[in-house]
Amino acid sequence: MLQDILYKTSIRSVTGNTAIAIKDLQIDSRKVSQGSCFIAIKGNVSDGHQFIDKAIENGAIAIICEILPSTIQDNITYIQVENSAIAAGFLSHNFYEEPSLKLKLVGVTGTNGKTTVATLLWKLFTALGYKCGLMSTVQNQIGNEIISATHTTPDAISVNALLKQMVDAGCEYVFMECSSHAIHQHRIAGLQFAGALFSNITHDHLDYHKTFDEYIRVKKSWFDSLPSSAFAISNADDKRGAVMLQNTVAKKYFYSLKTMADFKGKILDNTLEGLHMMVNDIEVYFRLIGEFNAYNLLAVYGAAICLGEDKNEVLQMLSSLNGAEGRFDYTVSKNDKVIGIVDYAHTPDALLNVLATIKKLRQGNEHIITVVGCGGDRDKTKRPIMAEVACEYSDRVVFTSDNPRSEDPLQILKDMEAGVNVVSRKKYISIADRREAIKTAVSLSTKEDIVLVAGKGHEKYQDIKGVKYDFDDKKVLKEVFELLEKLN
Repeated sequence: MLQDILYKTSIRSVTGNTAIAIKDLQIDSRKVSQGSCFIAIKGNVSDGHQFIDKAIENGAIAIICEILPSTIQDNITYIQVENSAIAAGFLSHNFYEEPSLKLKLVGVTGTNGKTTVATLLWKLFTALGYKCGLMSTVQNQIGNEIISATHTTPDAISVNALLKQMVDAGCEYVFMECSSHAIHQHRIAGLQFAGALFSNITHDHLDYHKTFDEYIRVKKSWFDSLPSSAFAISNADDKRGAVMLQNTVAKKYFYSLKTMADFKGKILDNTLEGLHMMVNDIEVYFRLIGEFNAYNLLAVYGAAICLGEDKNEVLQMLSSLNGAEGRFDYTVSKNDKVIGIVDYAHTPDALLNVLATIKKLRQGNEHIITVVGCGGDRDKTKRPIMAEVACEYSDRVVFTSDNPRSEDPLQILKDMEAGVNVVSRKKYISIADRREAIKTAVSLSTKEDIVLVAGKGHEKYQDIKGVKYDFDDKKVLKEVFELLEKLN
């Protein structure tokens, strides 16, 4: 019944009967059918209020909106609310029988590391014998069943529908990426989190949030909303790590490689074979590579301890796990032993982390050759910075396309080139065709060099003028390795 799902929706007025049965909830008028409740949300591209008549025409019997339409139709129930997006979260949670209260939901936010942390938590708790759900950029999972992911965090209705499926399947834990867009758009409103993790915050999504302060404020607002029953874990080594938790009523914990913390780590050795670390005075070997993964592992370890698991068992299980697809994912060519690394690094800081890690892993005089691009219709201010970072930390660089979307790839390349200083100009070439760029990078390599293909990671497409063409960096890299070795 409509009246049963309106709890916590901040109602301003009610017109019509609320004692009516609702078949489903919709935020897209095209998906409305007889018996639907349509929620009119003001989006970045369109305003749902403009489609109220269309939704009623398609069979909607209830309308949730911020502004009532000028014409009120008989036999339709109108609920005016303060904020439709927030209302959508609570309505969805109520409609799907409050799924987040029936399992332990743990969210992960931050610029870099969300996918790896969420995926490692899912793998760890699955290995510990629990049935778990995962909501990530790469994929959603209910136990071992994989459901493809389209956004880092889906809309509120989809999130709750998926959580209900996870409850029905017997999941005890769900690990979920919480992007700044999702927090700001209230896509996770109404959910009850058992725990929340913060990885780091750097230059990203300024095309959406406009300022870095606003980006920080949005991330922090999620921690501010946590209940006192939850735990909140933050990175003490990040400049904003303490700020994130300063106003939360959740139980606070910190992890660190550099200072005293609840979950303290120290890197003893870092090679292509993995990490050798001390974690709270216990010596452990991990398969994951690089300092950034040391932080990810500490966050996961901290969450597991906060969820009541045994520290020795947790570290033993973590030592056997691999990370997420497309995150420092490497392959080695057969003859010349050229190391090819595919990574999702698409922010200046993530790229810097990956290149700094590669630099530390070098045994001798191997060259680092980087293939990198910047997405179209996204934050333009990071393009010259990405190029600058790539040139500073690489011996050769190939600038290329990375989901140009509606923009001209050549203009994106020009924006990147503007960040290259005079000294580094001889280091780079620009090739718009990504396959040719990867082929050129590999052809520039010699025995045991390192080729980094950055930006797309797990993605299996190139988004050009609204069309998603098949493209897999790892697959292309392997094909190029094989092709060039046959030619030699």
